[in-house]
Amino acid sequence: MKKFQLCSMLLAVLFTAVVQAHGPVRQKVDEEITINAPAAKVWSIIKNYDDMSWLPAVKSTEGKGGNGDGATRTLTLQKGGTISEELKKYDDAGMMYQYKITDMSSEKTIQHNGADVKIPVLPVDNYAATIKVEDKGGSSVVTWKAGFYRGYTNNNPPAELNEEAANTAVKAVFKEGLENLKKLAEK
Repeated sequence: MKKFQLCSMLLAVLFTAVVQAHGPVRQKVDEEITINAPAAKVWSIIKNYDDMSWLPAVKSTEGKGGNGDGATRTLTLQKGGTISEELKKYDDAGMMYQYKITDMSSEKTIQHNGADVKIPVLPVDNYAATIKVEDKGGSSVVTWKAGFYRGYTNNNPPAELNEEAANTAVKAVFKEGLENLKKLAEK
């Protein structure tokens, strides 16, 4: 019986150590909105990869490569800072494109675990997303999905770079963007 208890305790300690040593878990945000406008009209607003004027958080966009695979864009944000992205797949007929973040500026630096940690303008790492417009017989459904890790990929993240901060930030951008897209398309 003592051996069983000892083995059980040892397994519990090992399990706890493994769980604590586990790094971040890939997060997903999936937002959708129905827009009372034809899909072609909605797509015409967002289809140019180097034009993010429909996204309120973006002050300006500088792009290279148009809508071709590998095209790049740098978003200058209203609150300051930049995000650089690369187009991974573009399907005009399917009204969809996929992109990933390749670089971001930092908004500040904090002390965490005795080291300087830069806080990026979007608290995520390894971010990739898809935006798609679907025709629903005179109206449209726009889906914006992203997969990413929290901004701090080591264990014990600061609050500014944990899963909650990452999810909250991405959801806010998506909701604000989709609501503005709806407003623009329904004019």
